[in-house]
Amino acid sequence: MKLFACPSCGQVVFFENVVCERCNHALGYEPESNAMFALEPADGGWTAVGAKADDRPWRYCANYEHGVCNWLVPADGEDPFCVACRHNLVVPNTADAANVELWRKMEVAKRRLFYTLIRLKLPLVTRAENPEGLGFEFLSEDPTAAGHVMTGHDEGLITIALAEADDAERETRRTSMGEPYRTLLGHFRHEVGHWYWDRLVRDAGLLEPCRAVFGDDSQDYGQALQTHYAEGPKPGWQNEFVSHYAAAHPWEDFAETWAHYLHITDTLDTGRAWGFKVDPRVDREDALTAEIDFNAYAASTPIASIVEAWIALAGALNALNRSMGAADAYPFVLSEAVIHKLAFIHDLVHGRVTANAAPPQPDVAPSEQAIA
Repeated sequence: MKLFACPSCGQVVFFENVVCERCNHALGYEPESNAMFALEPADGGWTAVGAKADDRPWRYCANYEHGVCNWLVPADGEDPFCVACRHNLVVPNTADAANVELWRKMEVAKRRLFYTLIRLKLPLVTRAENPEGLGFEFLSEDPTAAGHVMTGHDEGLITIALAEADDAERETRRTSMGEPYRTLLGHFRHEVGHWYWDRLVRDAGLLEPCRAVFGDDSQDYGQALQTHYAEGPKPGWQNEFVSHYAAAHPWEDFAETWAHYLHITDTLDTGRAWGFKVDPRVDREDALTAEIDFNAYAASTPIASIVEAWIALAGALNALNRSMGAADAYPFVLSEAVIHKLAFIHDLVHGRVTANAAPPQPDVAPSEQAIA
């Protein structure tokens, strides 16, 4: 995530800001230009001022009125929702203030997801455009229903339980399931990975090269999950998978690896924006030394550069968190097999996988204790 500056006064501002604390201009994010606009009221809408000024009128996404979105749409456009919110199908009851606050947290995570998808120039199709387009339902628990709302994906429809936006409830679920990491943003990145498997693998005729990396996805999915939950992950899963859940089925392996690829690229983008350089004084072999001076979203950036920088940055982030008494920011280890899977996702995202492609072999050593 890049850092932004107020176009009117130059004050550093952040992705979720709606007002500049220095000059008091309203702020809105414009995704096409990947810029934060400073705004002034004009004819029932807004005009941009300062460095990004032009004559085009703007208005906020319709969800701005609920305090959950700060993205802009052209004032003369037909869709009242921004490019992220137009994928919403079911949202919480806005008459309930507690629901709105949980929804706001959902939207913060979802907009960060869309920021990355747009930066990677990935296809985005709504349910209105295609029956298998990408759509979101944020569902509350029904006290009269027999079961709980389940977070998951079904042919482009992503359901996320509103309870996941409650920090205490999400932590309870994390510990009960033995997970080292569970966040709203992680849910979004994982579930959207299933949708992109449909778009970029299945529909693109790339099943065989994907199976060469992740395994045979034609095996019974329901039975695989039952076995996983009944027996737990297979011994030695750490040598092949980024998480124990990834070992359940090739579809889950793909979605988990996809989510980690988005974790890594976005966090490296943040590190670049902040000018991070990791150079420990005791690192005589430069195993944990990196300067993030590249664009992690660029197709020309080698996966080796991304992984090497990530190992160093993640190690530093974990050490800083431990100094604060907090859990590791990235409690995972990247084995050689996982790095090869990340290389496949990198090539897939940038259109370099072909039907007869050999599995990518990135020239990078696996992480051992660096981000353990």
